Amino acid sequence: MAPCWLWLLYQELVFCNGFKGRPPDYFCGPFYIERTMKLINPATEEVIKEVTEDTQSTIGARFTEARAAQSSWAARPLDERIAIISRFNELMLEESDELCHDLTTEVGKPLWQSVNEVKGARGRVKFFIENSGRYLAEEWMVTEGATREKIVYEPLGVVANISAWNYPFLVGVNAFVPALIGGNAVLYKPSELAIMTGLNIGRLLHAAGVPKEVFQVVIGGREAGEALLDLPLDGYFFTGSYRTGKHIATRVAGKMVPVGLELGGKDPLFVCDDVNIEAVAEAALEGVVYNTGQSCCAVERIYVHQKVYDDFVKSFVEKAKSIVPGDLLRNETQLGPLTRKEQLAVLEAQVADATAKGARLMLGGNRLPQHGYWFPTTVLADCDHRMTVMTEESFGPIIGIQKVADDDEAVRLMLDTEYGLTSAVYCRSEERAQGIMAKMDSGTVYWNCCDHLSPYLPWSGRRNSGMGSTLSYLGIRAFVRPKAYHLRNPA
Repeated sequence: MAPCWLWLLYQELVFCNGFKGRPPDYFCGPFYIERTMKLINPATEEVIKEVTEDTQSTIGARFTEARAAQSSWAARPLDERIAIISRFNELMLEESDELCHDLTTEVGKPLWQSVNEVKGARGRVKFFIENSGRYLAEEWMVTEGATREKIVYEPLGVVANISAWNYPFLVGVNAFVPALIGGNAVLYKPSELAIMTGLNIGRLLHAAGVPKEVFQVVIGGREAGEALLDLPLDGYFFTGSYRTGKHIATRVAGKMVPVGLELGGKDPLFVCDDVNIEAVAEAALEGVVYNTGQSCCAVERIYVHQKVYDDFVKSFVEKAKSIVPGDLLRNETQLGPLTRKEQLAVLEAQVADATAKGARLMLGGNRLPQHGYWFPTTVLADCDHRMTVMTEESFGPIIGIQKVADDDEAVRLMLDTEYGLTSAVYCRSEERAQGIMAKMDSGTVYWNCCDHLSPYLPWSGRRNSGMGSTLSYLGIRAFVRPKAYHLRNPA
């Protein structure tokens, strides 16, 4: 007689091979084993809570449910879907205190910035509520003659939204709101660093009337993301790093489905010689340090005309000295911890590289000796493009400043990058600014402002900053596909 363990293994193999749908989580492969994730407060390094990760089998089951439910969701009148999203927007307001507390706790941004984020997200949702009917309605192109012609916009189907941690509400609503309004089902994977916010989003959408099968929250890290890439989905929409975005685009290229990638940037700002130094230094500093510099559109390198260079650096440094870490619940706190511990080493390496090559360290430069992932406001002057702080994404409260002789040199250096998200110029003359902005190879350009989005304008990147658009009418139509109708009456 065979040993007992062999008999049990045989029984398990029979069960696994004969099971319809999905095998038992505890047997067929490491990703089928149920695991938990610890959520860490980046300000204190304390464990907030533990959550259960999805497995490959549970993600597959979520997809099956979403596929089955999507057609009935799409069959609902557009006005009804919009009304449900409107209720979701109301719930965000009603529960904003809890939403903001959880957001600050898990990603480390000051509470007032969490309040700003939820408020901003509600503004974007309002845009989709008010404009989706207009841009998703059928369009008659030819109404007379033998053949009438129209365009109808249909949902993609079941799509994945793999979201980011730095602005989980803002970048989330950019994708899942127009996707749901357009009639799609969504497998939404929040970042593993913003899981509480992701679960809150799912809870509020379901409470507003979105069926649970239509909006599914997938919990997990890289393995969960890979499992989504393996599924026969109808579209993939990702916000995050260039490296991961490129991986996603490569992995799903053979599926021939829409892919939207909102990626990083190395966003430049040029200070011309005719500006109000104090005002521009203050605006540029906010663009550097807001959200602890963890914004894809944060100012990451500054070029200053030689005529005002010394005055600008002096003013910038003096103002930067007031941006210090503090209690995240206090309104005066402008700097929180980094969300990712690994980024501390990245910033320290950029400082070391710059100073070794001749940059002057004017402020900050090293992680703070305390619990949490704290890095001070850091300013490097006399930088150049031999230094990684001017060429590689920093994603932290650090800035390199470089002197330029004229507008032409500034333009050349601003274009010296693999990224193309935003570019900003500060000067008095709009004509001068327009000439500079026209030469920028970036999806967004700014005159006398920076680090800003409007729901009425497309948010798009070029080259390593991504492809596709969110926001504006382009962001509404990114989640539908056109169908052309040729209608000819019988002879």
